[in-house]
Parts: sequence; structure tokens; C-alpha cells
Amino acid sequence: MTSPARPEPSPRARDEEGVLLPRLRFKDVVLRGALYGAAANAVAVLGMLFVADRDERQTFLAAVSGSGLLGGGALLLTGLYFWSACDSDVRRWRDLRTISGQSEGFAVVAPTCVRIGMLGLLLFPGSFGLYHLVDGAAPGSWLYGS
Repeated sequence: MTSPARPEPSPRARDEEGVLLPRLRFKDVVLRGALYGAAANAVAVLGMLFVADRDERQTFLAAVSGSGLLGGGALLLTGLYFWSACDSDVRRWRDLRTISGQSEGFAVVAPTCVRIGMLGLLLFPGSFGLYHLVDGAAPGSWLYGS
């Protein structure tokens, strides 16, 4: 008995340089970074629950919010600069092997910096708000800690 032949998967569309099409769009990269930032806020809430002492919990949330603001801002500005330097030649990490020059590496790094920068900037208000919630929590509540 023979099995029916499976159809071959269609190859993704590529341009003449071998880069996947369609190219990355700025709006899509920013939206994905925002999605990652929302998920990072959920991780910060879970991480906060594992820190039992109130003062250490506040220190943890202050450190997360500060590093999110500073790191996210720096990476977003760096990514925007790289994106503008690349013009319309922004590539995915899967297209790394299509790079032929030394300066074309920025085309791969730009969307990564923008995504991580958006993650950090959206992590800041969530953890900063949690810091203030823990600061104003009534003793004995689950937010207050021990």
C-alpha cells in the first residue's frame, strides 16, 4: 500500500538578494515589542510575589522599573537610529546570511533594538505602578508582604 504523496511546502517569497519578503514594517515591530512588554509586566508581577519582605519587594520593583526605563529608552533610540540608517533595508535574523558588507549588520540589529526598547518602556509603568501599590498597601494584605 502506498501513501498519498504530500505536497511540497511552498517556499517563502524572497527577493533577488535572498531576503524574505515582505520586509519588516516599523509598525509591526513596535506592536510586537508592546506585546512583549505586556508579557514582561505579568512576569514582574509573578516575580514580585516571590519576594516576601516588603522592603526587598519595593527595591525589586524599583530596580525593574528603573532598568526598564533607562535600558528601554537607550535601546529604542539606538534602534531608531539604526533603522533610519538602514533606510528600507531592514532584515530579520533569518536573513543574517544574506548580509554581504560590514555595515549591513545594522539592518538586522535595528528591529531587535526597537522590540527590546519597547519591552523596557512598557515594563516601566507596570512595575512603577506596582511599586506604588506595594508602598500604599495595608499591613497584612498580600501586596504588603511580610
